[in-house]
Amino acid sequence: MNQSAPPGTATTNPTLAVLGFRRQLVYHLHLWAFIAVAPLVMVQWQHGNLLLSALLVFFCANAALVLLFLRFRNTYFLKGRLFPLLAVVCAAYSTAINGHAGLYWAYPAAIALFFLLPIKEAIVCNVIFVAVMAVVSFLQFPEADFWRITFSLGLSCLFAMIFAWLVGRLQQELTRLATTDPLTGCLNRSQLADVLNSQIQIRERYERVSSLVLIDLDYFKNINDQWGHLAGDRVLKEMAGRVRKRLRQNDQLFRIGGEEFMVVLPETRQKDAHTLAQQLLTSISARPFLDDIRVTASASIAEVERGETWSVWLNRADQALYEAKARGRNQVVLAPANRQPPVQPEPWQRSPAPLQPVSSGPAASGTPDTP
Repeated sequence: MNQSAPPGTATTNPTLAVLGFRRQLVYHLHLWAFIAVAPLVMVQWQHGNLLLSALLVFFCANAALVLLFLRFRNTYFLKGRLFPLLAVVCAAYSTAINGHAGLYWAYPAAIALFFLLPIKEAIVCNVIFVAVMAVVSFLQFPEADFWRITFSLGLSCLFAMIFAWLVGRLQQELTRLATTDPLTGCLNRSQLADVLNSQIQIRERYERVSSLVLIDLDYFKNINDQWGHLAGDRVLKEMAGRVRKRLRQNDQLFRIGGEEFMVVLPETRQKDAHTLAQQLLTSISARPFLDDIRVTASASIAEVERGETWSVWLNRADQALYEAKARGRNQVVLAPANRQPPVQPEPWQRSPAPLQPVSSGPAASGTPDTP
C-alpha cells in the first residue's frame, strides 16, 4: 500500500531543480553583464559617443529589470528577448565607431545568447549577429581582418551552441532519470505532490473536477515467492504497459509503491473514472502474464473535492483501496465524500472509515493479505 513520508521530510522536484539552475544562470549572467557594461557608459560619454552611451544605458536597464523581476517576482522580464537585440546593436555600433576595441564585446555577447534563450532562438539570433558583425567588419577593417573576425566569431558561436546543446540534453536526461521509475517507465513519487496540487488548483479556479485511481496487484508477493523476482519485475512492466494503452495523452501514470500504481485523470468525474478502472482491472486479469501467471488487481477511486489538500485526497483513495482488499480483492471501491473538518490526517495517519464498494468482479480466492 501507499507509504507516505513522515512530516518534515524534504522532497525535491527534479524539474524544479533544473528550472532553478537555469534561473540562477540567467540571473548571474545578467548580473555580471551589468557590472561589466555599467562603467562603459561613463567611458563612452566622456569620449563623446552619446548614442552608444545611451544604448549601453538601455542595456544596463534591461539587465537591472531582469535581476529585479527574477528576485522579487520570480519571472523572466520579457523572457530575455531584449538582450539579443541590444547586444547586436551595441556590439555592431561600438565596432563601427571604436574599431577593434568595440569588436571584443561581440564574443561574450554571442556566447551568452545560448544560455539565455532556447537553443533554436539562440541559433537564429546568432546567425543574425554574425551576419551583422560580418558586414560591419567588411566596411570597417581590411579584408584579412574581415575573414579572421567572421570565422573566429562564427566558430565561437558554433562551439557555444554545441556546449549548450549538450548541457540541455544532459539536463533532460537527468530529469527523466530522476522523475521516472526505471523498471516500468512510469512517473515516480518525486512529482506526485506537484501533479495533484495542479489538479486541485484547476478544481478551485475553473471548477474542473479530476479523479485519481489507485491500483494494487493482488497477492503479488506470491508471484515473487513462486516464480522469482525477475518474473515479478516482468509482470510489473507488462502491467504498466497494459494500463498505459488505455489512458489518454494527458493522463499520468505513477508507480508509487512496489506493486501499487496511481493514475491521475484530469477533468474526469468519478463515474467516468470508475468505468476506466473496471476496464483496467479487466485488461489485467483477462489474459495471463508470462504465458501462465494469472494476476488480478484491486482499485479505488477518489474525486478531488473543494478545499482539500493533495494528501487528504490521496488518503481517501488509499482508505478505499484498503476496503477493496478487505472485501475480497479484484474490485473497484469509490472513496466516500470527505465530511471531516479542513484539518485532515496525513496519509500515514490512517483511521478506519466505512466504505461502500460500487461494483466488484469475481473475488480472488485465498485469505486476504494485509495491505
